[in-house]
Amino acid sequence: MKLTQLPTSDLARHLDGLRREYGELQARVLTLDLTRGKPSAEQLDLSEPLLELPGAGKHLASDGTDTRNYGGLRGLAELREIFSEVLGVPVEQLIAFGNSSLELMHECLVHAVLFGVPGSAQPWGMGTGTALLCPVPGYDRHFALCEKLRIEMITVPMDAAGPDMDDVERLVAADARIKGIWCVPKYSNPSGIRYSEQTVGRLAQMRTVAADFRIFWDNAYAVHHLTGVRHEVADILQLASDAGHADRPLVFGSTSKITLAGSGVAFYGASVANVDWLTGHLAKRTIGPDKINQLRHALFLETTAGVHAHMNRHRALLKPKFDLVQRTLGDALGDSGVATWTVPEGGYFVTLDVLDGCASRVVELAAGAGIALTAAGAPFPYGRDPHDRVIRLAPTYPPLSELAEALDGLVLCIKLAAIERLLDTPVTV
Repeated sequence: MKLTQLPTSDLARHLDGLRREYGELQARVLTLDLTRGKPSAEQLDLSEPLLELPGAGKHLASDGTDTRNYGGLRGLAELREIFSEVLGVPVEQLIAFGNSSLELMHECLVHAVLFGVPGSAQPWGMGTGTALLCPVPGYDRHFALCEKLRIEMITVPMDAAGPDMDDVERLVAADARIKGIWCVPKYSNPSGIRYSEQTVGRLAQMRTVAADFRIFWDNAYAVHHLTGVRHEVADILQLASDAGHADRPLVFGSTSKITLAGSGVAFYGASVANVDWLTGHLAKRTIGPDKINQLRHALFLETTAGVHAHMNRHRALLKPKFDLVQRTLGDALGDSGVATWTVPEGGYFVTLDVLDGCASRVVELAAGAGIALTAAGAPFPYGRDPHDRVIRLAPTYPPLSELAEALDGLVLCIKLAAIERLLDTPVTV
């Protein structure tokens, strides 16, 4: 029988037992971390050969460029060729830059606010204000960028095919302040969904009041599959161009969860006008990216097929962890009625939904037992989940044995918070 169907007397007995278990859990003095989607040490070890590349005297790019010197603002052609297919961007419209795609998103937003983008009548920061649509649950760092730049965030719900396009189309057709939308189209953070072909087509074709509307297409998990199927999403650049909105999409990606998370290469792809716009601004603050790092990546990965082969090795390390999440939650909570969760086929996260009003309490209880979770509300603008029910789980970083401990403790905290809620007797334990 589901916990939600038990009589009050049975719930009270369950609560007493769970409190004892929780006290035992606290006595173990655990220090476990499920907060961020970081690669594990074993995953980083897969790219250890990068540290020996390119090697002394092997610093010339394929076109003869001395990668030790200044220049090359758009990045090495051989690396852009490898990732052109991965990101769905023609080589000539793709930039390879520093180690962080978030940095490139920041650059684009800052320059849009200060100067506008191609097609802007004025900078985004002028006039009556700027807003971006934020599908939720979503990526907290996207929201942090908006909050920093005082860009209003308007939430739209997500479903299995992506953002609710009826809602999106209604909003962008009515409000000129809405200048863009955040999108993680494949294995979305944190829900793991993939945008359907219809959703991508509607994003490309929809009518917007703002002539300078932009789709911030963060394709962070383009090759991060958890099954043997390489799912793809529709070509946003081509669809937008065909619809007469070539300047609409800005595509971002990186090697951050492919090679070394802190020493990777980030990519930006867009129309020719948007590429010229961004490089024009970048040229004022840098003479070029770290081309030696780009060269070592090109030598290490070699081809697009090399990227996929490398990601198969990642999958071999990650799949047991995601399988453990599904098995543990399913065995302990599958028929409880107090939690549901996603079954992602790629990406780095599992989204856990608990009873309304319980997410903050689950996170609090877990912290009290030495299990660090992402803050409740993090997948929402301003950190506010209106229903206080969504928790983002990041199972990639800890070793399998530590993940098992953390999940067992999490299950206990979910049950404890749920019964407190059902009895309407929150208890500090």
